[in-house]
Amino acid sequence: MLTKKLIAEFVGTCFLVMIVVGSGIMAQNLSSDQIIILLANTIATGAGLTALIWIFITISGAHFNPAVSLIMYLNNELKLNEYIYFISVQFVGGFWCVLLANIMYGLDPIQFAENQRGGLNIYFSEFIATFGLIMTIIGVKNFNTFAIAPAVGLYISAGYWFTSSTSFANPAVTLSRAFTDTFTEINYEFILPFIIFQLFGALSAMFMMKLIQRDN
Repeated sequence: MLTKKLIAEFVGTCFLVMIVVGSGIMAQNLSSDQIIILLANTIATGAGLTALIWIFITISGAHFNPAVSLIMYLNNELKLNEYIYFISVQFVGGFWCVLLANIMYGLDPIQFAENQRGGLNIYFSEFIATFGLIMTIIGVKNFNTFAIAPAVGLYISAGYWFTSSTSFANPAVTLSRAFTDTFTEINYEFILPFIIFQLFGALSAMFMMKLIQRDN
């Protein structure tokens, strides 16, 4: 059973990264207009993430995100060993498939991102983005598990536009994007603060939702 869950998390995270990075490259190849590039990247990511969650939610819960797995562990929905395995395959899957995305477009498999995404406002944006993601997952889960996929897809699509960081909201995806020198890249120097603020955002959302749902 655990093996099936790990395969689902590996493949799901893998395809999520390919969708994020690959759609960014495709859009960049087709247009020089930053608005069109971001719009194309947004639509592909939101649609792809929705489909992936629907595919794997009954197998592993469709986390594809170490921050989500952390919250599920703290809510006693994952055992410690499951949590460790989940985040391990998420990071490996993300890294492996950013290489595949680069290869699909005839680029060097491993590139090193140059885009500097620094500044307290950007880091705070990742706090907000991840807070909203966890709030969406927990809130919708109590309403209807089937609705999680479109809710998360819609939220991330919105996050691309209302957050200054374009809503990474995922430590595994953040790390992976350091290995492509394309539209969705992030220089390695900014990965740690991104992840720290993502985790704080996730934990804050979990505590808030526990507080407001306590009597429900």
